[in-house]
Amino acid sequence: MTHAALTQIRAETYAALRPPPPVNLPDWIESHVRLPSEVSAQTGPMILTPVQRGIAEAMGDSEIERVTVVKPVRLGYTSLLTALVGYYCDSNPSPILAVHPTEGDARGWIVDDVDPIFTASPELRGLLTLEADPTGRSTLLSRKFPGGSLKVIAAKSPRNLRRHNAKVLILDEIDGMESGAEGSPITLAERRTLSFPDRKIVAGSTPTWEDTSHVLRLYAQSDKRLFEIRCLDCDDYTAPRWEHIEWDSGKPETAAFVCPHCGAVQPENRKAEMVQHGRWIITAPDVKNHAGFRTNVLVSTLPAASWGNIAREFLAAKDHPDLLQSWTNTLMAEGWKQAGEELDESALANRRESFSLEDLPDETLVLTCGVDVQHDRLESVTLAHSRTDTFVVDARVFWGPVNDSDVPWAELDAFLAQTYIHPGGGILRMDAVAVDSSDGQTMDRVLAFCQPKLSRRIVPIKGADGQRPAIRASATKGQRLFIVGVDGIKANLTERLMRGTSIRFSDTLDARFFEELASERRVVKYSRGAPKASWERIPGKRAEALDCVVYALAVRNLVGVNLDIREMELADRGTTAPRRTVVKSKWLSR
Repeated sequence: MTHAALTQIRAETYAALRPPPPVNLPDWIESHVRLPSEVSAQTGPMILTPVQRGIAEAMGDSEIERVTVVKPVRLGYTSLLTALVGYYCDSNPSPILAVHPTEGDARGWIVDDVDPIFTASPELRGLLTLEADPTGRSTLLSRKFPGGSLKVIAAKSPRNLRRHNAKVLILDEIDGMESGAEGSPITLAERRTLSFPDRKIVAGSTPTWEDTSHVLRLYAQSDKRLFEIRCLDCDDYTAPRWEHIEWDSGKPETAAFVCPHCGAVQPENRKAEMVQHGRWIITAPDVKNHAGFRTNVLVSTLPAASWGNIAREFLAAKDHPDLLQSWTNTLMAEGWKQAGEELDESALANRRESFSLEDLPDETLVLTCGVDVQHDRLESVTLAHSRTDTFVVDARVFWGPVNDSDVPWAELDAFLAQTYIHPGGGILRMDAVAVDSSDGQTMDRVLAFCQPKLSRRIVPIKGADGQRPAIRASATKGQRLFIVGVDGIKANLTERLMRGTSIRFSDTLDARFFEELASERRVVKYSRGAPKASWERIPGKRAEALDCVVYALAVRNLVGVNLDIREMELADRGTTAPRRTVVKSKWLSR
């Protein structure tokens, strides 16, 4: 081979390895990406808002290795991620790895966003094809395109994270990802990009808890960009916060932005122009290769995100910690702060009121019960639910060895079968009951008790920590079992108790109940470099009452009754009252 030929080969090789020329990613997106009706109400070419444009510019900047986005809903961020994948498929072929919290999330992104947008965009149509897995089967979450591939996996599968290397890493909803035995899935995924000097890591999420939020931690390491809107009166800029929104009393539809600089009131019909003249500002300019973006729904120009709608949602949520946390996380893109450190059992006991299971509050619409299983007894707590409040109306114990005697189970069964007269005249029964089966030594007995009663919503449950739904169906030994996400319920319960709202107590409850209700506290510890929240028992305290309340709150989600109809039924004073069965547990005579 001649020297000239060798020089030519080297030149071609270096050209192939050289990074592609700079691209204006926002312009590419608007000229190549089309949004179908199943993805967006605004169909046709994807026209970026000023908020999206700034994020897209950073995604396309070869000098920026990392992009972190603290985002609300209603921003169009998911479609922006799909557009980024489209760019790499079409103009910069590379191995792409996208990580979502669960496999359901991963499939949802492919089915609901990626496939429809690629199909609707002529320049992208047909680029992604199914790729066979090692067994030869085609898989929805593994795609290939000329010169590259797209792997979409769940963060709960560390083995899958180890199998793939990627130049482009997309991490979505990272606050929904939990560390496992091998450490943080975020760290594991980032390691798969180390062999690429020109890697791109894009991570985004709505934040959850302020003290454990992955996305807030990453944002703190970035150049901390904020989106500012421009006042049309004084031309000054402001990163809008909820305190800048005001409305006439009782009229959330009049919500408007009040400029903190000049005091001018900017109504909703001026928002689009204010956002159009908005800008991203860098507040930590010393950071050079990590662009961090943070904004909230107040800058969204979607009709559903009008200031009036946001104000209306705030009014509906402000008195309910669970709803207010969701509003704060998803719309304001802020982490939720725990109300306090520990519950004061004496203060809780001082809030007792004159009602009981036999003398129900007028607002009662639903009854649920949680049962904790100990080796020598069953303990139950019954809750009465109104539209807004939860009443703890009863706590009792059924004594007896649960594996060796039918007595406690028979007494519990008789108790759960009772009916109660509502103050309005109607009849109430237990709408749902959770019986704990977490103790492996008593599970068979719990399953045997619950299975014949599933039609009455008397269900066996098993508590599980971490970020989980309040309750979901599972299976064990071929039988029905429900998994309760205890951490989320405990957090919400603690918030409600701390704020003194919507949890009320019967004066039939003794001091032991309140001591056990306040028996745990939320702590944050670091595991493999990542913060993790958990609930720990306060030394010397038992927790049966707390567990029962958590279980009774969980099964409220299994009751799909129409509350309007239930309210009318309970107000029927003409209903014949059944004869009440009184069950006395043997423990009363101990």
